[in-house]
Amino acid sequence: MEFTQLSNELSIMFQHTLEKLPTIILGLVIFSVFFIIARPLSTMLTRPLQKRNGSRLILVVVRRIISLAVILVGLYILMRLAGLTQFAVALLSGTGVLGLIVGFAFKDIAENFLSSLLLSVQRPFKLGDIVEVEGYLGVVKKMTSRATTLVDFNGDHIQVPNATIYKNAIRNLTANPNMRGTFVIGIGYDADVNQAQAIALEIMSTLDVVLQEPEPQVLVDSLGSSTCNLRLYFWVNNEQNSQAKVASVLMKRVVLAYTENGISMPDDARERVIVNAEAHTQNQKNQSVNPSVTQVTITEVSDDTSSDNDDLRKQANESRDPEEGKNIL
Repeated sequence: MEFTQLSNELSIMFQHTLEKLPTIILGLVIFSVFFIIARPLSTMLTRPLQKRNGSRLILVVVRRIISLAVILVGLYILMRLAGLTQFAVALLSGTGVLGLIVGFAFKDIAENFLSSLLLSVQRPFKLGDIVEVEGYLGVVKKMTSRATTLVDFNGDHIQVPNATIYKNAIRNLTANPNMRGTFVIGIGYDADVNQAQAIALEIMSTLDVVLQEPEPQVLVDSLGSSTCNLRLYFWVNNEQNSQAKVASVLMKRVVLAYTENGISMPDDARERVIVNAEAHTQNQKNQSVNPSVTQVTITEVSDDTSSDNDDLRKQANESRDPEEGKNIL
């Protein structure tokens, strides 16, 4: 009895399918057409946007949204022709709920993706720029929809999530090539402070790599236990010269000039305690009697002030891509 009833139901279903077969075939044809034209149609509709906005990521996202919408329309028509109207309505209404669930489940991924969209529109930096974000300093090598890859001055790859970049301060060292450098040098209290300032200022003014606009400065920074500390400020073009190398050259020249002009540079005050005075005196006599002193040959080091930025960019270009995905910058 049950077998007969099942057979009748299958027979009715088969007859119903045969009756709907032409419309199902028509629905499949329509769905195929929508599926085929989805990509070229999205490309055609986003062409005006491509002329106004150069962000590749936004164009890709808009194209995919349009393509998905076209395919969903074709799928809805197929289900309506197949007699699955209620299922079609449930499918279209459920896509919003499904998207909400996926959004909560993949919150971090969605946050990084949205941040990449905003960064690609605002463009706080471009490829090859040297930036600092959250304590990470390096040249921008690549940005994908998830993270931005930096190559630091050690040659290491650092992947910073786009959400972290968007929510924190971005220091772009390339946007303005001029960079200020500073260092402190201490002189004795018996020295003429005005003379020391004038000598240091003259040295910075005569060094070609130091910019004269903004002009260099020598200011009294603090008063130490045994020294009056002067702070030297100078500006360099960071794309042409290294701020650290220029500071090194200035330090050597200022120390040499102070020595030649009799400006003392005492060490911090210390108390020296000699436990065995007789042994110390004997060691001093032995050193004065024995003239054998190791000869040290001093080789003059050239004052190289060239910038390391180009070397860093070269390392970034020659290194492999550590992450899959298209670059969106």
